[in-house]
Amino acid sequence: MGKQATEMLKGVLEGIVLAVLAQRAAYGYEITSWLRDEGFADIAEGTVYALLVRIEQRGLVDVEKVPSEKGPPRKVYSLNEQGCEYLNEFWRTWSFLSERLEQLREGKN
Repeated sequence: MGKQATEMLKGVLEGIVLAVLAQRAAYGYEITSWLRDEGFADIAEGTVYALLVRIEQRGLVDVEKVPSEKGPPRKVYSLNEQGCEYLNEFWRTWSFLSERLEQLREGKN
């Protein structure tokens, strides 16, 4: 992934992770694996964990500690009502920006 794509991804990664959590509850490694499977191969696990801490602190997700067979309990994140509202705003903003960018690319103003 090029530098430009990496910078753009930083701006939308929060929305992507919230969208993943809208599908189902998940822990950090699951989210990172899903992102990599979907083509975000350069995503660092630490980036996802730092983002999860931020969205937890902002109250966008609920967290449940679940016992793990391979070590300490896992923090399983699920989208809460505030997170759903934030995600809906993210999609509205995404639609607005992507439509304007497409118009620019096609030379329509």
